[in-house]
This record gives sequence, structure tokens and C-alpha cells, in this order.
Amino acid sequence: MTALPLVHCCTPLAGSTLTEDEAAELERLFKALADRHRIRILNILLAAEGEAVCVCEFQPLLGISQPTVSHHLKQLVEAGLLEREKRGTFAYYSLAPGALERIGDLLAGPVRPSSP
Repeated sequence: MTALPLVHCCTPLAGSTLTEDEAAELERLFKALADRHRIRILNILLAAEGEAVCVCEFQPLLGISQPTVSHHLKQLVEAGLLEREKRGTFAYYSLAPGALERIGDLLAGPVRPSSP
């Protein structure tokens, strides 16, 4: 009886590229983004092209109450995605510099040198 050669069923995985801390950071960011109103807030701020947007402008655009708008903005600030600036009695919000790029960097994993 001839022995058949051993065949591996899969290519070995390269291993996880995310550290535990990086995975926890992504989890926190995704939880903050896991709401349609928060995604729309980010979209509004992206459309503002770097200009801060007054809290009063979100309510009519989102069609939700002011306390609910404030709750969503607070969640995004706590996640590090937005920055809040007080101007008189109003708060203005803008995207935190590099916040969206950080999500992309975490998902992409470490940059590996290309093979020649």
C-alpha cells in the first residue's frame, strides 16, 4: 500500500495584525458610529469642509429633538471623532483632525515593505 502525500487544506494565516488595544479602539469607534444619526452628523461635518457647525444646525437637518442631537454629539466627542468649541452660548462641532484616517489606518494594519 502506497502512502498518499500529506496535503494541507489551507494556507497558514499570517496572524492578527491588530493588537488587543487597537481592536478595543476600533470597537469603541464602531460603537460610536453604529447609529444612523451619528453617521449623518459625520456626513454633515464632512460637507462643511473643515468649518465648525453650530449645534443648532443639526436639529432641523436630522429631524430629531435637541436633547437627542446633543446626546449623539457627546457620543462622537467621547469617541474622539469630533471636537467641541464653545462660542458664547452655542457649541460648535468639527471633525477631530486625523480621526477618520485613524480608523482607516487601524483597519489596514501595519504597513509592510513590498517584495522586490
